[in-house]
Amino acid sequence: MSDESPTSTTSPLPPAPPLSSAGNGWRNFWATLALLGLGLAGWQWLETRSRLADAQQEMARRLAEAEAASKETRNIARHTQEQANGMQTRLAALDARVSDSQGQTAALESLYQELARSKDDAILAEVEQGINLAAQQLQLAGNVQVAILALQSAENRLSRIDRPQFIALRKTLNRDLDRLRSTPYVDIPGMSLRLENLIISLDSLPLAVDERPRPADDVPAELAGSSAWWKQLGENLWLEVRNLIRIQRFDRSDPILLAPGQAFFLRENVKLRLLNARLALLSRDQWTFRNELKLCQEWLERHFDVREKPVQQAQSMLRQLSGTEIVIELPTLNDSLQALRNFRPVKEKR
Repeated sequence: MSDESPTSTTSPLPPAPPLSSAGNGWRNFWATLALLGLGLAGWQWLETRSRLADAQQEMARRLAEAEAASKETRNIARHTQEQANGMQTRLAALDARVSDSQGQTAALESLYQELARSKDDAILAEVEQGINLAAQQLQLAGNVQVAILALQSAENRLSRIDRPQFIALRKTLNRDLDRLRSTPYVDIPGMSLRLENLIISLDSLPLAVDERPRPADDVPAELAGSSAWWKQLGENLWLEVRNLIRIQRFDRSDPILLAPGQAFFLRENVKLRLLNARLALLSRDQWTFRNELKLCQEWLERHFDVREKPVQQAQSMLRQLSGTEIVIELPTLNDSLQALRNFRPVKEKR
């Protein structure tokens, strides 16, 4: 007997139908696509992270450079500010100096205006100074050359200012200049120098008391060649007698009376006379000048050896100086001074 019942019998489940190859292909495709998406996302994430890191480094570098540049800019700004402060200080100092210079210039201008109110006044002042200087040289020192130079300077000053009002004054100055140029020139400095040289050379002039007689003549040649011995003996005896006795003639008695010790005082007295003549020359004292030179000539003639050439030269110099006129009538500058005085009132009326 069978224990099986019709209700209790079970039939096995039917097997699952196998998947088809088309369904498997689609699932593989989506899986591959998902994997590719995940890989691409990962690569994109890694690339983005790398770029972010590079960007952070670049930003940090640029921030560091910007900070350094900012620091350098601040230093430059501070240095520029210091220079600007220094320039302001210098400008302030220059302004102060300019102000001082302007003040000094204004003071000088006012002083100049007070001293010379106009250019014509300054020119007239210079011309007047030159004319007065020339007049003083003529009156006090008799120096014609300096007077001519002073008048020429005044006339040149007027010639540089070509103005009609100065023509009359220039004509008067030229007339006075012509008179001064025609005046005989006396070389007072040259004459004084010649007297000084004579005073210096006076110590070397020989005196008449120092003159020595000349030795006796020797035996004539015809007697010396004579063969007669007794004639030669007689001539020798005669020469001996002549050498024992000297006869000398003096046309003047003063040198004989002059002692040798007084030669020094004689020379000093002559020097004093020459010095007096020199002072008279400088003071234009004609009478004293000639008298002193005349006395010196007499002393040279009386006490010195006139046969010597230095004494003759000294006498010739004294004669030449004594004949020179040292007092000359000099022209005056009254016309120029009067023309200048007449010109001033006319200018003041204008």
